[in-house]
Amino acid sequence: MICMRPVVIVNVAMSADGKLSTRERRQVKISGKDDFSRVDRLKAGCDAVMVGIGTVLADDPSLTIKSPDLKKERLDSGRPEHPVRVVIDSRARTPPGASILHKGDGQRVIAVSARADPGRVEALRTTATVIVAGEDEVDLCRVMDELGKMGIRRLVAEGGGTLIAGLVRAGLVDELYTYVGSIVIGGKDAPTPADGPGWTKETEFARLALAEVTRIDDGVLLHWTIKTA
Repeated sequence: MICMRPVVIVNVAMSADGKLSTRERRQVKISGKDDFSRVDRLKAGCDAVMVGIGTVLADDPSLTIKSPDLKKERLDSGRPEHPVRVVIDSRARTPPGASILHKGDGQRVIAVSARADPGRVEALRTTATVIVAGEDEVDLCRVMDELGKMGIRRLVAEGGGTLIAGLVRAGLVDELYTYVGSIVIGGKDAPTPADGPGWTKETEFARLALAEVTRIDDGVLLHWTIKTA
């Protein structure tokens, strides 16, 4: 059987100086209602929404569709009210009471590594499908293969920076939406859209093609596609 990996769209909002939040990982309102509506439409058009465990622990998101009209459109088309919610969580640290596990109907997927605590993994299985992929850290390529087998064809990743960097490094990103807001957060330790060790050689850099620029709220939305060699 041929397995198709999902198309992966990264969506991120950052300050004018390229920060996702404060150095304490405190959530900051970067965009406004028009961009919130855009993101809701983007999620409603996807089969799954993915975040990393850092986002779950810092923000406790539900990743549900907010608009009643969009939820109705999904139901009318034979799809679940909400996309599948996926968490990349190497150590199975997702709290049992996390909003992502309980708010809104629909399937949840937690991807863990082989080193995750077995007790925590079993606890997560009561509310989510658990994928074990990778020995020490989650193997994102294997996760995408498994999601493809589940019928997920289009996925939006909302962060944080460690997850986005991992997706880019693995060559899994197809499109990137970057909303640049009209604030400066500052701080050398504040998270960015691509955290982690980064790349040192220009040959390793992901190359982008600018597809569209749109002014939204008090900022600007940049839509990129990934250049392929």
